[in-house]
Amino acid sequence: MSKKEQYVAAIDIGTTKIVAIVGKKNENDKIEILGLSKALSKGVKRGVVMNIEETVNAIHTTVEDVQKRSGIMFSEVFVGIAGQHIKSMKSRGYIMRESFEDEIRKDEVFRLIEDMHKIHIDIGEEIIHVIPQNFIVDNETGIKNPIGMCGRRLEANFHIVIGQVAAAKNIEKCIRKAGMTVKDMILEPLASSEAVLTEDEKEAGVVLVDIGGGTTDLAVYYDNIIRHTAVIPLGGNVVTKDIKEGCAILQRHAEQLKIQYGSALGDIAPEDKVVSIPGIAGRDPKEISFKSLAYIIQSRMEEIIDFINFEIQNSGYADKLAAGVVITGGGAMLKHLPQLMKFKTAMDVRIGLPNEHLAGSSRNEINQPMYATSVGLIMKGFEYLETYKQVINIGPEKEYVRPRMEVTEEAEMDQGEGPVEYPGVLKTTLVEKIKIAMQKMFEVEDQPIN
Repeated sequence: MSKKEQYVAAIDIGTTKIVAIVGKKNENDKIEILGLSKALSKGVKRGVVMNIEETVNAIHTTVEDVQKRSGIMFSEVFVGIAGQHIKSMKSRGYIMRESFEDEIRKDEVFRLIEDMHKIHIDIGEEIIHVIPQNFIVDNETGIKNPIGMCGRRLEANFHIVIGQVAAAKNIEKCIRKAGMTVKDMILEPLASSEAVLTEDEKEAGVVLVDIGGGTTDLAVYYDNIIRHTAVIPLGGNVVTKDIKEGCAILQRHAEQLKIQYGSALGDIAPEDKVVSIPGIAGRDPKEISFKSLAYIIQSRMEEIIDFINFEIQNSGYADKLAAGVVITGGGAMLKHLPQLMKFKTAMDVRIGLPNEHLAGSSRNEINQPMYATSVGLIMKGFEYLETYKQVINIGPEKEYVRPRMEVTEEAEMDQGEGPVEYPGVLKTTLVEKIKIAMQKMFEVEDQPIN
């Protein structure tokens, strides 16, 4: 099938909302969103699934809605992962090649990436992404794409993202219980970056800060390479909680206050303005001044910015970020936040909208910071399909080949036991590999194996 007829579906499982989204690429390589649906998320805390049933129900609701709206039925989705269990590390690996005269092939680069999946990590953790930063061929450094070059030793520096097995398994379980399969799991700050950052910003050096309900996700880019990722376990919900406790009001009123009248700068909030909140169960209404509301918000936002500053220093690129900070996510809509962020980080700040790569009629409706991750997941999905031409879809009980994608050999490179994962290639167990091999032996094409 042609590229423009290929659809990608994604689910963003957030702390405050769950979004199902489906899109396609048009002839200009822009993303057209064909349907989007969101539901309240009640089973997720700080980016981690806590209540499977609640989450499955919300996924069900959004998926049915988006399928109805777009007219596209899908069973495979790309899904985001975040949470404070996420950590990143740097590593280096190499492979020796048989002949230095032969050109370096794509499968050799995959083999090098695959080797990095075998590095030692703590029990209960798994590697989510292995991202090559740059390659070295026979001591020639700073190579961004080694395919086609000649050399004996192929080496690379990697950015490796690690998460807890249990957290990833719970996300997979939710998707499976909602009747779908996970095509690939993508780190949320990487998805948001894809949607809101320009190539120039990534080259000059930039920090992407995605302020969600439960977490604040961070990604640092320099020279078009991802340098650092982090997930801070604080988001918009802690600000709401502070307002609720500080003003002794209900959660829903606190959230409404934050959105409608909140400001991240106490000093410039008007002293003479107050808002009246209905009393609980018939009690007298409460009057809350704009100024005291702003100071409550400011003190919590300053704490979150302190964490952001710490992560920027941690990245080792604090003095190389010419493009400053781009804030996105629902929390980016907080009034005067860019000014506070600029003051606290001493960097240039802008709000990131996911319109960089969007086209089509729904563009304006979706062009909000809160949909940055959702749009980014669609973009990452297309990137995945272009990188790995073959995708063998393995459902809960049977294995089948989806007719719309050509078949190559890249999904079955590893012969080891147990689940293996490439950067975007479906995890394939040994049993499933044997089934595939048997199917090929008997030349049974497109027949489901029971």
